[in-house]
Parts: sequence; structure tokens; C-alpha cells
Amino acid sequence: MDIARSLREEARRANERRLLVLAGDPDRTRARAKAALDAADVPLSETTLVGPEPFLDCEHHEQSRAGELLGRTRTAVVLDAHEELRPDAVGRTVGAVDGGGLYVLLAPPLERWPEERDGFDDSLAVPPFGVGDVTGHFRRRFVETLRAHRGIAVVDADTGTVERDGLTDPPPSRPVPGPTPPADAAFRPETYAQCLTDDQRDAVRAFESLRSDGSAVVVEADRGRGKSSAAGLAAGALAVAGRDVLVTAPQYRSAGEVFTRARHLLEALGADVTRDRASEPQHLDVAGAGRVRYAPPAEAAGLPDDPDVVVVDEAAALPVRRLEQFLDAPAVAFTTTVHGYEGAGRGFSVRFRDRLSESDHAVTEASMTTPIRYGDADPVEVWAFRALLLDARPPVDPLVDEATPETVDYCRLSTADLLADEHRLREVFGLLVLAHYRTEPSDLARLLDAPNLTVRALTHGGHVVAVALLAREGALSAATRVTMYDGGRVRGNMIPDVLTTQLRDEAAGVPVGQRVLRIATHAAARSRGLGSRLLSEVRAEFAERVDWLGVGYGATPELVGFWAENGYETLHLATSRNPTSGEYSVVMLDPCSDDGAALAARHGEWFQDRVAAVLSDPLSDCDPDVVRAVLRATDAEPPLALSDWEWRLVAGVPGGASILDTDPRPFRELACRHLSAPADPDALSAREERLLVRKVLQARPWAAVTDELGFVSERQCMRTLGGVVERLTRLYGDPWVREELDSHQ
Repeated sequence: MDIARSLREEARRANERRLLVLAGDPDRTRARAKAALDAADVPLSETTLVGPEPFLDCEHHEQSRAGELLGRTRTAVVLDAHEELRPDAVGRTVGAVDGGGLYVLLAPPLERWPEERDGFDDSLAVPPFGVGDVTGHFRRRFVETLRAHRGIAVVDADTGTVERDGLTDPPPSRPVPGPTPPADAAFRPETYAQCLTDDQRDAVRAFESLRSDGSAVVVEADRGRGKSSAAGLAAGALAVAGRDVLVTAPQYRSAGEVFTRARHLLEALGADVTRDRASEPQHLDVAGAGRVRYAPPAEAAGLPDDPDVVVVDEAAALPVRRLEQFLDAPAVAFTTTVHGYEGAGRGFSVRFRDRLSESDHAVTEASMTTPIRYGDADPVEVWAFRALLLDARPPVDPLVDEATPETVDYCRLSTADLLADEHRLREVFGLLVLAHYRTEPSDLARLLDAPNLTVRALTHGGHVVAVALLAREGALSAATRVTMYDGGRVRGNMIPDVLTTQLRDEAAGVPVGQRVLRIATHAAARSRGLGSRLLSEVRAEFAERVDWLGVGYGATPELVGFWAENGYETLHLATSRNPTSGEYSVVMLDPCSDDGAALAARHGEWFQDRVAAVLSDPLSDCDPDVVRAVLRATDAEPPLALSDWEWRLVAGVPGGASILDTDPRPFRELACRHLSAPADPDALSAREERLLVRKVLQARPWAAVTDELGFVSERQCMRTLGGVVERLTRLYGDPWVREELDSHQ
């Protein structure tokens, strides 16, 4: 109780946070947590408990629901880690604590915590491995950071022994003068008078571009920098200027600060405002001007009532496909947290930023680094960044910018290697974070503890320039295979799972493989063949020990081409979009043994048998260049077994004697054959192949195909397709078919 009181007093004086670790028996730590909050004068109304049991009379969430705290501020957060410690939950909750507040962690005795297996460890036990195969390296490192960093008190709840008091004796926080309002600002001066830092002023200034259509704003910041407040000030200023501002976020509470700041500004401006409710309003209507309103993401994506501006708060917590829908708004802003606090990976940074730059919007960017909710030397933030490697970065460009396939070394990095060299661990994880949209804090624990994962890298001058994270899959027991075949959930083993459950191949779990879970090359050394060099080294190492190497990912034409060039062939194209990447996922395999070749051969044939049907139905909106690349990457040659009648139908189209709609099937078979195994790869241009995909395989309307592919008219589009059919008929038809074709010219 004395420690909690002293920590809170010091946190208030310095405008920082403090962390209190209570380790020991679950019941004792929970009782001491309640006493500590009472002693520290933390109201339960300002406290959130995250854990399995609601032992405090306050807001409560399971660790799986820690995202409820995104965009919110609490005086105290208690994380009960007795049953499990989810790294994502730590990342999502620690940033919610306000300056002067406490983050309270309840844990088993620290000495034995790394050796205990919990619920999160169980999720790492991918068959055929059991939970006993999971190591405790992540928690051992986690405990070391708790004992090493400033501002962290550690108390043995069983004995009451204070291992560390966490006190740092910092100087009192000093008032920081407010920023100078910009002289030529478009928003009224009262808007900038409410800004607390230069960063916040600059962010609000960036939002001024939303007064005009065709503009987009991106504001990136760590937690506690005031980006939601900046968005709220801008929303209020835009509403006064007559704009209809639609705000969305993963949940309303995440956007609460936006509405609070907008309401305060409107009051300061003396605006006549009508709200839909007294507290937590979701509509602020400004008389004679505009409004600020909230809608959940699914509803907001439809742009209800045609808003002038859309503000997406905590954007990185939304799937890329959803974010893309907001680009249809006249003007749009995205605020997002960097360093993985959303716990949802980096889909926004890695995938969506490219889509935004390709859009018609003029993009204005702002970055906020100065903390507002707590001091800039806050020790809890420093600890969280280190414990979860939230600020991990690859080597700086000059260290690797001369790397080539000839200058690099292939490294087999064990967990022991990574733990013994913190610098190398940060380079590896930093490269994975920056290069892949799905990397999140929990992946650090998987990297260090999961028994099925392996790390391989290329180094240049001792620095990591490319990295591959491999997952062992397959070699499953008969009982596990039956469970999968019957629809049961089996952790990991993504490729056997897809081939077994979706494609009904119970034997797919017998061969053993290595799936490339992640592969990343340093941005300063891309497009030089380093990724291919790394894959060739992986194959050389594992080919004698596994049946296949595989990969599954959100398909883009460039990525499919890369994997095909490295010997991987298409087995499956998913019929629903990945909710995070917004793309259709493809599964590809590089066989290494007879068993692997047999697996690839039968699934390649099955893929060819069904692909035409799925392209005209669930995959009718798939990018035609993705379809072209996926089909070209198949190893199986699709049969071309048209009947005489079907050949006569096909041969009649170029001259107008018959029409495609009479029976699209033979045209689809002809298209699949050419796109998969062309007799002449140069027979058609890329545009003509896209026409085959869109009209023949995906059955899109003539008007839509004409517009998308840039034809002058539907007539020209039809004529072009007729020419394509003629060339393919001459290429694949027997002599009598060519004679039939000539008879209609």
C-alpha cells in the first residue's frame, strides 16, 4: 500500500506513469491490487481490469477484448496475467494509462513464471507439438525487463517483500507553453488555442486541407500524443465551416475523444449545437452550418447521407479492405497509432498506404511525437517499447545498401542466438514488422517460444538484410487428420488444414513441410535477388528433410510472380478475401520429394478442374492480373477436350456466326488452357489476356469490361475478343477447326 501510494504521488508530480508488479498467489495478488488502488486514491470508475475474473467493481474485459481500450484514457489499468499473458493485450492496454496513473500487473512468482505454461503458451503448441515443447524465453525476457527498467515496482504478494520500489525521484513536471497559432490558418484562432503542443497544432493544420474535395490526411503517432484530440478539433472546425463530418472507429468509445474535443471547440466558438444525447453524443449538429456524426465502420463504409468528410480514427485497427472503401469519400482523414499498439499488425502502413498513394486524393501527412497525456521521459513507455520490441528497427540503410546476393552470408538463427544478441533480435524483428502487414507483438513470443518456428537470415557485414520465418507443418497423426477432415480446429498447419478441410484431401496432412510464414528484405536492398537467394538457401538446407516448401499469402501479381520464379506452383486460390489484407489468398507449393510432388500434382489438377467455375462466381471481382499470374504459376496443364460441336461454336464467334453466350464453357476451357500453359506465350497482349479473364472467365457485363479496359465502345471490345478467340482457335484447334474458322471469315 505504501509503495502504491508513493508511486502514484511520484507519477502525478512528474506527469508520468508507473508500473506496479504484484507477483505470487492469484488470490493474494488480487487482494493486494484492490488495496493498492485504494491506497493510491484511484477511483474504480477510472479503472479497467483486464483478465479472467471481475474481482474489482470496475470496467472489466478479457485479454482477448483488450482492444476495447484503444483510443481511451484510464487512471489505472490492472492486467491479470495469472491464466495467460498475451503480448498483444499488454500493447493495447499499457497505452491507455494517463499521466499520473498506474499500470498494475498481476503475475505468478517471477522466478518460476517463465517455466510455467499458460493459456497463451497453449496457443503456440502447434500439432504435432504439445504445450510441453513450448519454451518460456519470451516471459523470461519479459521478467528481465520488469526488473531492469526505471519506474517499475516489484512486490512479492505472498510475503509482502518489496523487491523494487520503482521510485525514480524525478523533477516535478513543468508547464509547457502552448504552441504559437499559425498566422495564415484557415481554421479560426480558437481552434489552435486549444492545441497543447506544436505537433498537435501541425496536425490540426494538416486537417485544413479537408475543406476541399479530393484531399486526404494521414496523422501517425504513438499513443498519448493527442491525435484523436487533433481530429476532434478539426472536425469541429470543419462543421462550423459547413462540412458534414462522418467519424468512424472500431467502436464508439475509441472515438469518444474526437467528440469531446469537437464539442469543447464548438462551445468555445459559441456555436448553436444540438446533440443527440446529453453524454457521449454521437451527433453534433451546428445550426446553419455542418455537423459531426458517428457511425460504426461497416455502416460508415457505405458513406450514409453522403458526408463531405470522413475521419477514420484508429485506422490501423481496421482491415485494409474496409479502409479502401473510405477512399470513395470526397475527403478523408486517417489517424493511426504506430509501433503496433493496435495489436493488429501493420496493414495500414504496409498495404493500405500504397492504395492511398494510388488514389485520386492529394495526401497531406503529419506525424506527432511529443506526448500530451504524460511526460516525454515516461518510463512505462520506454519499458513497453523494449519488452515488446515495439520500436524495433532493421539496420539503417548505409549498413546494408551495398548488399548483393554475392556479398551476404546465410545464417541459421536459433532462439539462443537471438536472445544472446539483443541487437540482432531487434534487427530481425524490426525487419519483419516493417515488411509485413500481419506482424504484431504476439509474434515476438512466437518467434522466441513456438516449437514449430525456425528463423533464417542473410547478413551483410554482420547486419540482417533479409529474413525468413519458417513454420513446420504436416506429419500429423491419423487422429489429428480425421479431426481436421471433420471440420475440427487444429492450430497452425495452415497448408494441410486448407487442403484437408476445404479441398477434402485427408491425406494432405501426412507429408511434412516448411511453410514460409514471413519473408522480408531490407528496403535499401530490394529488387537485387536477395529474397530469391534466401529461398534457395532454405531449399538447399531443408530439401532432404521435408516433402515440400510452401507459402500462403494475399495475392498480388508481383508476389505471385516472385514465388513462381522461385519454383512455387499454385494449388489453391481462396474464394473470400483476407479480412486484414483485403486480398484473395493463394497457396503455393515447391515439392521436395516424391510425396510432395504427388501432393502438388493432385491439387494442381483439382485447381484446374474448378478454377473456371469459381472465377465466374465467388472470384468474379478478383484482379485480372492476379488471375493471370495465379494461372500462369500452375504446373498442371489443363485438358482441352472440346467436342466437335464445341469447336464449331468457338470457331463461329470471330466471324459472327455464333455467340459466346450460347455456351460459355468451351471458351472458358480454352482461356484456362492458354493462361495456364500457353503454346505461344506471346500470342496475346496483357490487355487481351485481361479481356479473357474479365469477360470469358469472370463473365462481367460488356459495359463494365469496356470501361475498365479502356475500349472506345462495346463494339470495339467485342471485336477484340473475337480476334482473341480466332488466334486461340488457330493455336489450339485441329486443322479441320481452322478450316471451320476460315469458312466464316
